[in-house]
Amino acid sequence: MGAILIAGAAAAADDPLAAHRWKARVVVIAAPAADDPRLVRQRTDLASVANGLRERDITVMEAVGDGVEARRLRARLGLEEPAFRVLLVGKDGTVKRADERPVSPDALFATIDAMPMRRDEMQR
Repeated sequence: MGAILIAGAAAAADDPLAAHRWKARVVVIAAPAADDPRLVRQRTDLASVANGLRERDITVMEAVGDGVEARRLRARLGLEEPAFRVLLVGKDGTVKRADERPVSPDALFATIDAMPMRRDEMQR
């Protein structure tokens, strides 16, 4: 039994999204560099809807450049090259939406609000 717990802990340490599972949805923004105009635009768009992000339990993470943490996050999500991507990861840890260009907050929220778990949350 101890080996299973250790293996589970090791797997969680390798998964940069593990701490958010069943607690938050994660929007991951991947970009080749910090000065990428698509990254800047996506950051600005999301910053303008902070209340909507909180209401939907959304955490924003970034995989920018080629640092260790960016590589770990890209590996977890199956992103091979440091291209621009915006991914929505559900509370269950699976990718629910993937875009190759900035996604509008309205489109992001529409995707989330259509999910069964979110509809249950809104009814409470």
